[in-house]
Formats: sequence, C-alpha cells, structure tokens
Amino acid sequence: MTESAPDRPSPPDPAACDSAMDQALDWLIRLQCASAEDTRAFEAWLEADPANAQAYVEAEALWQGDTVRQAASQIAQTYRPSRLARLRPHWKPLAAAAVLLIGVFTVGNLPVRLQADHLTVVGERQRLQLEDGSRVLLNTNSAFSSDIDTRQRVARLYQGEAFFEVPAGRNQPLELQAGPLRASVRDSDFAVRYLDGEAQVRVQRGDVDLQASSDQRIRLSSGDSIRVGPNGFGDRERVDPQKDLAWVQGRLIFENCPLNQVLAELRRYYPGLIISGNERLEQVAVTGNYRLDQPVETLRALAHITSAQLHEFPAVVILN
Repeated sequence: MTESAPDRPSPPDPAACDSAMDQALDWLIRLQCASAEDTRAFEAWLEADPANAQAYVEAEALWQGDTVRQAASQIAQTYRPSRLARLRPHWKPLAAAAVLLIGVFTVGNLPVRLQADHLTVVGERQRLQLEDGSRVLLNTNSAFSSDIDTRQRVARLYQGEAFFEVPAGRNQPLELQAGPLRASVRDSDFAVRYLDGEAQVRVQRGDVDLQASSDQRIRLSSGDSIRVGPNGFGDRERVDPQKDLAWVQGRLIFENCPLNQVLAELRRYYPGLIISGNERLEQVAVTGNYRLDQPVETLRALAHITSAQLHEFPAVVILN
C-alpha cells in the first residue's frame, strides 16, 4: 500500500522546464561571445524566473569538460558579437550541437573514470599513501591509479595534476605514465600535470628520468621543468617552486601574468563558468597570491584591482 503525501509539491510543468532548458542552452553558447547588451539580457533572464536559474545550473553542469569548452570557443570565434543579431535564429541548432558534443565528451571520458582508482572533482584535492610508502597529492579534476606489489611499482595519471613524494630505499623505481610521458623515479619530489594531450614535469628534489612516446630520453634534476607532447620534449626550463608549485600549499600565485591566463587557471578550480566579456581586460597584467579553494573570492579581488565589474549567478560568474 502506497502512503499518501499530501504536502508534496505539485510537479513542475514539463513544457515549462523544457522551455527553460532550451533557453539555458541558448545562453551557454551566446555568452561565449557576449556583448555588454547580451550580458544585461542574460541577467534579466536569470532574475525573471527561478526556473531559469535552475535550468542554467543544470545545463552548465553538463557543459563541464575541456572538449565542450574547446568546441564552444570555436563556435565563438566563428560567430562574433557583431554578427549576433542576424545569427540568433540559429542558436537552437547550435545548442543542439553542443548537447551532442556533451554526449561525446561523456562517453569519451568514461574509460578514464573506469580505470582510475582515485578521482577528484573540480576544486577538490586528495592526499594518497601508496603501498610502497610514496605519497601523492591529487589536484583538482584528476584521475589516478597505481599497481604496486613485489614485482612492480607502476602509477598512472590519466588526467589532471599530481605531486609525488617518492622516498629512497626501494630496489625498483616507481614508473609513472601520463599520456605521452613515461617517468622513472627512485628518490624525488616532483609534480606532473597532464592536460589536453600534453604533460609537464616539475622537479622539486632529486632526479627524474623521462621518456617520451617518440622514444626520446632525458634526465631532469632539482629545479628543472619540461613539457612533453605528441612530438616529444620541449625546451628544458627552470622551476620557480614558490609560484609554480604553490598549488601544493593550497595557493595560486601570479606575477605579471595576463588576466586571461589567470582566468584559465581559475576555471580549473571553479565548478561553473567564468566568463570574461572584455578582450582588452584579459591582457591586463596581474600579480597576486590567492587561496585556490576560494575562486570566487579571487575573482572579486581581481575585479577590484582591475576596476572591472563582477556579476555572480548560480554556477556562473561574469567579469567585464
């Protein structure tokens, strides 16, 4: 026997929900190349009905992922603000295309999620202790696994960023795989970032032996950094531990860094959309030391020092 629930609210109108979601998808694409007028219209749409804000949060949750962001950027480059007026009849087909891309991203990311032993969501960090005594700090939106026993010491970074502390005293080196990169480590502290098909290694202590998929080999020592892509190694660079590894201490440090690069880094930690509506503002040099677990507070500080306006909504922040 089913119990009655007299206090249960009536279900929402499906037609109204579909309409709000359609509009939310429109806005997701339209805001990629928004003018000041578009931004004002978006604010008015959010405030017009609570269902609009809820639909936008749900649509934006689907929008997460580098594949979809890159596709949206390509659309934005093709459809510039000056052409918005005559292209608005085409927003529905573009929104439908975005939904298809979201599906492709979700399916394409499934093998990573199935293989990983440890996952972090956007904005989360996770500390791990491996069976051999090595310690790992997983950064935001990362996927990691390890296979360690008497015969092997293998770790895999499928995506994201991690800081490794590998102690001495083992006969076998720790073998790390991250995309095109293979690293062999015996006694070292180092960080690996693997995003968009490119890996970067920064060594804080000790030596790290690297091999690229092109069969190139190189040894990095304390203070060295290098990028590894499908075509092999880039140039050897020097690490600024205070700045380049600040995330290990829960900080983000920028020194005369263009705002667009700062925003790109903040997007890795904010579980929503950060939108910049002013191209000239993106080239302003920024210096600052911020907490990585407070991206909105950081955006407020950036808006203050650049004299920009900040508009905050559920799961979206607009800087212009």
